Amino acid sequence: MKPYTAADVARIAGVSQSTVSYVLSGRRPISEDTRRRVQDVIERLTYEPNHGARALASQETRVIGLVVPFDTAADQAGLIPFIDTIATTLREKDYDLLLITSREGTQGLSRIARRRLCDGIILMEAKAFDDDRIDIAVELGVPVVMIGIPNEHEGLTCVDLDFESAARLVIDEFATTGHDRVALIGYPAAMTEMGLNFVHRLTTTARAQAADRGLKYTEISPIEFGRAGARSAVEQIQAVHSPNERLGVFLAGSHSLDQVVPMLSAAGLAPGTDLSLIALTTDDDAADADPPVSNVALDPRQVSLRAMRMLFELLEHRGVGEERIELVPTCLTHRATVMDPLG
Repeated sequence: MKPYTAADVARIAGVSQSTVSYVLSGRRPISEDTRRRVQDVIERLTYEPNHGARALASQETRVIGLVVPFDTAADQAGLIPFIDTIATTLREKDYDLLLITSREGTQGLSRIARRRLCDGIILMEAKAFDDDRIDIAVELGVPVVMIGIPNEHEGLTCVDLDFESAARLVIDEFATTGHDRVALIGYPAAMTEMGLNFVHRLTTTARAQAADRGLKYTEISPIEFGRAGARSAVEQIQAVHSPNERLGVFLAGSHSLDQVVPMLSAAGLAPGTDLSLIALTTDDDAADADPPVSNVALDPRQVSLRAMRMLFELLEHRGVGEERIELVPTCLTHRATVMDPLG
């Protein structure tokens, strides 16, 4: 038998379809008589707009949607800490996880909200500009937390690493230790062409901070995944390196860390001796490098924990479309790959 719909409930209860929606979602105050009438019809029809009868009883699905960039140019290995932390946090709170790929775009967001498949959404891979999911996210009627900060973020709840602070920390370290030039090793072409927000935020800040500190600035980008990309980066560093300048290399695209460092040494440009190198990467990867690399720490688990905390706060207070930005602070850890200061 064809399942009953919200329109059927509204017709039998003698109310509008939007009233049925408000009764289910609790987003607007409804009189007790109206609420009881709608719920009585729902129980009679066994109408299931969410994903089970449990949702009708509690007005909750106990499901959180996670929009992940599995099918884009993102660093797939780098997604694992985000997803693992989010899934673990949800299990601890007796929630299930619904994965939605970025390829589904606005249609995927609209579908899960329209069918009330989840109580809230974590949206990863925000673009700096022209992200057509943002207008949809603001109007979904369920709490949405974005990992990433688009340039236009009115009405959005966002959390991310403080990439601007990370860029300033690195540039300031090179300036303070007497470097003349900064070479930033960036990201693959597909990531830069997509306009991912963190790429834009980091590179724009690094460029501006280098100018403020009087450092020459070279951007080595795009750099693709794999050995060929790392080799290209090293060749371009060789091209800008001069014995008359102190060169600081900022490895922002940390996907090439394990290959760039030994390639530089093999090319006669040992990090910490012939040039300086600071990577934007996790502490574990920086410490495991040979030699251990000075780094500004990426902390995807901390970003994910904050995203979940913000989402549950929205769920608790029935918050939708609340503008709020949280940045996870960064710090610079000194290891073996920055040359001693002049003098």
